[in-house]
Amino acid sequence: MTDPVWLPFAVPDHSEDEVDELVATLRSGWTTTGPRAVQFEKDFSAYTGANYSLAVNSCTAGLHVALAACGLGPGDEVITTPMTFCSSVNVIIQTGATPVLADIGADLNIDPKAIARAITPRTRAILPVHVAGLPCDMEAIWLLAANHNLKVIEDAAHAAGSYYADGEAVGKGKSDAVAFSFYATKNLSTGEGGMVTTGSAELEDRMRILLLHGISRDAWKRYSEKASWYYEVVECGFKYNMSDLTAAIGIHQLRRLNGMNARRAEIATRYTAAFASLDEVEVAPGYQHAGHSWHLYVLRLNLDRLTIDRARFFEEMRDRGIGCSVHFIPIPLHPYYQRTLTMHDPCTRALAEYPRLLSLPLYSKMSDESVERVIEAVQEIVAQYRCDAD
Repeated sequence: MTDPVWLPFAVPDHSEDEVDELVATLRSGWTTTGPRAVQFEKDFSAYTGANYSLAVNSCTAGLHVALAACGLGPGDEVITTPMTFCSSVNVIIQTGATPVLADIGADLNIDPKAIARAITPRTRAILPVHVAGLPCDMEAIWLLAANHNLKVIEDAAHAAGSYYADGEAVGKGKSDAVAFSFYATKNLSTGEGGMVTTGSAELEDRMRILLLHGISRDAWKRYSEKASWYYEVVECGFKYNMSDLTAAIGIHQLRRLNGMNARRAEIATRYTAAFASLDEVEVAPGYQHAGHSWHLYVLRLNLDRLTIDRARFFEEMRDRGIGCSVHFIPIPLHPYYQRTLTMHDPCTRALAEYPRLLSLPLYSKMSDESVERVIEAVQEIVAQYRCDAD
């Protein structure tokens, strides 16, 4: 018996336009931060409606530079979610501030009520994460921030192409800054890379300086303005700039983003229709307060109705040649944070949800046949291991 053809969990969707632009960039002789990075920033601002966009080498870099530019440091507290990747917490620690976890709601996003309970006199900012591409209840979060004079920096790693409840694109709202990821698995993929948006000219200027060593003018600015070689280091900054090689891919990925997200939405709709009648699973939450970009389709297993746990379900999918993942291992379960964070909120819901989360393959290049294969696999496993199965 031969093994089934492997169906990956995620595959980037690149076209010949990206390839041609990348080749043209190599031939141009300018491959570090330059004209294509500038164009990508302008295009991203036009897409999101944000006043300013800054191309960076990762979402993590975008979050860190935004927190640093907002002046966060020792003695400050930043509230974030336990249901996230470690970078959301690490960047807070790296500024010298203290992460404070607030539990999630039914949609897996941070719960505004839990945020309100976590606010103390030391709280300076909120860092919400749009899990799977479904935006948080930002209106409630912005109201809390306004009432308590707090900064808001959104982790939109999953949310390129998502939009808020008022119809505005994620990236344009009332937050101080919003950071996006263009990692290999993301809806808009440049391999590595990210973007941070802001509506504040003052914050844009400070982030612009911090993201490249703290120098006053980058190489492209000096070249394009035919300025002298002279520059000054005015801050202690970072090395977070995006190269033109990365931006060359991003320019065309952005032009295709709406179409790629539409295909993701089609697949998510098929999954939901196929699984909605199964008592053994809970389908991914869809459009609630906002527009979903469907970066992930997170199926929740009703373990009390199954004779297997999530680990065995994962293995059954793998045995059928289907790659799955888990988003996320909650922050309180990692040894480093167990040693270093004080847990005021027990994050009961996040810890209860974690054992039953399973992310299914979802990407714009998936064929209808592959989608059907995933559906049939889930249905087969449920039928075999439901509690009343013979």
